[in-house]
Amino acid sequence: MLEQYLDIQPEVAAALAANKPVVALESTIISHGMPYPRNVETALLVEQTIRDQGAVPATIAIIGGRLKVGLDEAQIRHLGQAGQAVTKVSRRDIPFVVAAEKDGATTVAATMILAAMADIKVFATGGIGGVHRGAQQTMDISADLQELANTNVAVVCAGAKSILDLALTREYLETQGVPVIGYQTDTLPAFYTRESEHSIDYRLDTPEQIATALQAKWALELNGGVVVANPIPAEYAMPLETITNAVEQALTEADEQGIAGKASTPFLLARVCELTGGNSLDSNIQLVLNNARLGAQIAKAYCQ
Repeated sequence: MLEQYLDIQPEVAAALAANKPVVALESTIISHGMPYPRNVETALLVEQTIRDQGAVPATIAIIGGRLKVGLDEAQIRHLGQAGQAVTKVSRRDIPFVVAAEKDGATTVAATMILAAMADIKVFATGGIGGVHRGAQQTMDISADLQELANTNVAVVCAGAKSILDLALTREYLETQGVPVIGYQTDTLPAFYTRESEHSIDYRLDTPEQIATALQAKWALELNGGVVVANPIPAEYAMPLETITNAVEQALTEADEQGIAGKASTPFLLARVCELTGGNSLDSNIQLVLNNARLGAQIAKAYCQ
């Protein structure tokens, strides 16, 4: 049934059939996360980083209404050039973008869904969505968290995006039974910074330990994803005060301009980038590359 909607790139399909490591990648970061041409350059570099680790990258998107697991360079460039004209797709949006035969850039949630359709177990991204600040009034909670509760994919990230309420995000994940693994860390990384005041559930120090835990979880039919929190490399981390001040100002401006919902995350990340003189974009790219490396290492260990 899925075949009438789903296209798995031949290289990805061959790797999966041969039990070789594959790492899923999202496409929202291409169309909504960075300006052109930096977005395309970064997407291709992330794919190459995964190849350099001995795994196969599978960038995920919707192109002309087709669910694509694995993109070629022309498709990545198309998403990058079209930018925010491409629909940002979460779980609720998938059938409508497919039915209308449109293009869609997949969020963490949608990427997890398509990865699971293709039986890809490891997904590397920048940061997951979470509970937004002020959610006690707005109920603004990312669909990423509910997807993590239900879909059997491990998400390698630098924690939740620093524009979010990290304490409430942790509480939500705990309530939904989603384990948060700290890779070589005892605290939850906060995207641009390596540490925060928030805990992780388990510290694991090798890709092999993580792969073994994933195997046990799913073999026991304990459905749902896992957050693998991988701190940004120290040389690219940003001062906590710099990021805190930039985020606070960006949140104030978003509130004043009435920016909410789907539009809030791209606005906030872009504004933080401006307020930090572009430094946060450089840090963002480096943490994605770092997560791609670890994702490939976990995928290799999982296949073994």
